[in-house]
Amino acid sequence: MSVAELIEPVRPEGGPTHLPDVEKWGQGRTLYGGASALIAYTAAIRAFPDLPPLRAAQIGFVAPVGPDVELRSEILRQGRNVTQLRSEIWCEGGCALTAHWLFAAARDANAIHPAPSPANWPEPPAEAEEVMADKGPEFIRNHFDLRRAQEQRGAGDPVVRRWVRLRGDEGIDAVSRLVLMGDVLPPGAMRAMRRPGPISSINWSFNLLDTRPHSEDGWWLAENASQHADAGYSSERLRLWSSNGRQVLDGMQSVAVFG
Repeated sequence: MSVAELIEPVRPEGGPTHLPDVEKWGQGRTLYGGASALIAYTAAIRAFPDLPPLRAAQIGFVAPVGPDVELRSEILRQGRNVTQLRSEIWCEGGCALTAHWLFAAARDANAIHPAPSPANWPEPPAEAEEVMADKGPEFIRNHFDLRRAQEQRGAGDPVVRRWVRLRGDEGIDAVSRLVLMGDVLPPGAMRAMRRPGPISSINWSFNLLDTRPHSEDGWWLAENASQHADAGYSSERLRLWSSNGRQVLDGMQSVAVFG
């Protein structure tokens, strides 16, 4: 099931929607977080097609998302430059995902401070070791290429860094690609876990630093880093860079760490 097929059922008017073969994008009991976020984003931009560029988002993963959903989108406020919009996915009578999107037109720059490239820039993806080719959820094996972008393996500093590329993305705009792949890596807290156990994303917020993101050959450097983990939760920082070191996304996430 391609990305285009995943979002094809999303209609501008929203309402009851059937997502066929949704289990092929499943992760545990629910739809993979990036896929459900993309559905909510697609619902928003199809309901209101004349929006300025996306600048930021706050997404709450409230409950499992299944094949039969109801999609809702509404503009909260529309100003001269900024439009704030909410879209939701309802499933089995309850809200399963709520997303707040901030779209904003560009202004004349007053403050200028480019985000720095990360330290220890990895070798190019063409030279890096392939990972997760025969393990993990079906959607990763079928739709993503992942390659190692750090020397560390196993336990250690709570950071996971990988080169990531989305396969079969024909007909998908560049921002939708980032919404889909920005949450694809496991949390950095996995390297600090004392024993194996499940994990679950609770929310995800991000700022989009480039409204026309592009990277050579579709490869992006993704990093999840735990800033603090205790009491069954981890506060994670999620970032994406293009292959030339330009940061395009800066995010935060709360993750439940079970076991």
